[in-house]
Amino acid sequence: MASSWQKLPNPPQLREFPFNVFTRFLAGRDIRATAEQRETFRQYAHVGDPLADAVVAMFARFPAGQGRRMFEMALESGIESVDNPPEELVAFFTQVDARPYWLDDAKLELAARVSMRTGVVGLGLALPGLALTGGYLSSRADKPLVGTGNLNLQAAAPRRLHETAQWLIDVTSPGGLERFATGFKGVSRVRLMHALVRGAMNRRDDWDYENWDTPINQIQLAGTLMLFSLANLAGCQAMGMSFSDTEREAVFHFWRYVGQLMGIHPELVPTSEEDTWRLFWLEADTEFLPDEDSYSLTQALHRSMPDEPAFMRLSRAYLSSYSRLILGKTHADHLGLIDSKSMQAAVLGTSVVNWFFERRNVLP
Repeated sequence: MASSWQKLPNPPQLREFPFNVFTRFLAGRDIRATAEQRETFRQYAHVGDPLADAVVAMFARFPAGQGRRMFEMALESGIESVDNPPEELVAFFTQVDARPYWLDDAKLELAARVSMRTGVVGLGLALPGLALTGGYLSSRADKPLVGTGNLNLQAAAPRRLHETAQWLIDVTSPGGLERFATGFKGVSRVRLMHALVRGAMNRRDDWDYENWDTPINQIQLAGTLMLFSLANLAGCQAMGMSFSDTEREAVFHFWRYVGQLMGIHPELVPTSEEDTWRLFWLEADTEFLPDEDSYSLTQALHRSMPDEPAFMRLSRAYLSSYSRLILGKTHADHLGLIDSKSMQAAVLGTSVVNWFFERRNVLP
């Protein structure tokens, strides 16, 4: 019986700087899992999103485009606006429209203000440099990205970054999660898109379930949620920003609700920052397995194009140096990030300046 409570050792991915510092000092307590917890967690690698998957399957019963039009009508005007809605659509929107008992509108509002305060640091550094680049370490999650439209090509990488940033702005704007707000509807559309891609990947003869798991599975969805909550805060902290305990609690409350809207299983949605750190440990232990697709996607985001203006090449080098510092040498080498000491010094210098301004209340 005692062995079931024995914590696993940290995986190699978390033993090097800076992740060893993050997990020791930022997490606040021992976040390691037991073998039983890891086994339970891994079961969700074979689960998709049953409600959204059922909606996509329902589309096939109707003439082309009709099912999607019903979905959009229900999303824009409510399920009651659809005549004789299919039961799959009713089930989906019953879950989407439910406001859980724990939802606190004041915390949602505060979290939106926190997100706005992160500004260019959040959107310009933490999102591309930590959330997206760090997410590419999960090679199994990379497979649908590479398989659905050559997102490893440099021409497509800026588009994905722009679309993700716009989605994030819509979701985290004040009132963005109100029922008919752009952000709320954007979450549901992304959830449907995930189900469509999942269906497409499942129809492929070459999908390797043994090594890649179910495409866009619950573990990967939970990891995405973690990138927008924990990674954004940690990425901004690394650049000198600070957040109060009340602000942090609001941010994780906000993304808990987004997790419900995204169709993440309640057993996987973190309810607090401590939960999210535990999720981070399990994701790092089981998902951080970079391969050639991880490298290709990272290069598409970070590598300069020959005809780019000088300031664009400089900004890419700055972003890559930020990513190298925050992901650590081993991960950065796997992803092929440049190793420029001068640019790393510039990133560190910016962090120090931000830290001084923030604590001296120089900037609002």
